Amino acid sequence: MAAEPRAPATGIEKALDRLVGLTSWIWLVLVGVILAGVILRVVFDVGRIELEELQWHLYAVGFLVGIVGCAVHDRHVRVDVFREGMSARRRDWVDFYGLLLFQLPFFVLIVWSGIPLVLDSFATGERSGSAGGLPFRWILKAALPLAFGCLIAATVARIRKVARRLFGAPERDDPGSRQPGESESA
Repeated sequence: MAAEPRAPATGIEKALDRLVGLTSWIWLVLVGVILAGVILRVVFDVGRIELEELQWHLYAVGFLVGIVGCAVHDRHVRVDVFREGMSARRRDWVDFYGLLLFQLPFFVLIVWSGIPLVLDSFATGERSGSAGGLPFRWILKAALPLAFGCLIAATVARIRKVARRLFGAPERDDPGSRQPGESESA
C-alpha cells in the first residue's frame, strides 16, 4: 500500500505547492482547447493549427509543473525493490547522495543549457514553422528552465530535510520522513 503524500513543510515547498495547485487548472483549459478543435473540425470542417499546437504547449507545461508537484510531495518514482529492505537511516543516506550528486547537478545542467535557447528564441522572434502556427515560441521554451528551476528549489529543500535527519536534530513530527509501517521510535 502506498504512503500518503506528505504535506509540504518549508516555505519554498508551500510556495511551489501553491504554484502547482494554481497551474493544475491548465488541464481544464487543455480539455476546452481539445473540444474546440474537435468541434471546429467535425462540425464546421475547419482545422486550426494554432489549436493543435496550443494543445502540445499546454501538455508540456502541465507535465513539467506536475513533475514539480511530485518533487514537492516526494511522490516521484523510486526503485522500491532496493529501498524496501533498507532502514530509514540508509534510505536517508541514499536520498542525500542521490539528490546531491545526481539530481541537483542534472537539474542545474538543464537550466544552464535551456536559458540560452530561450534567449535565442526571444531575440530572433522565433515562431512556429507551420503556417498559422503560434508566435512567441520562447514562452514555451522558457517553461523548461523555469520548471527545472522550481525542481532545483524543491531538491534543495529536500536535501536540507534529509541532512537535518542525518546530521542534526530530528525534524518536528515530519510524517513524511517515516515509511509506512514504521513507528515514531524507529
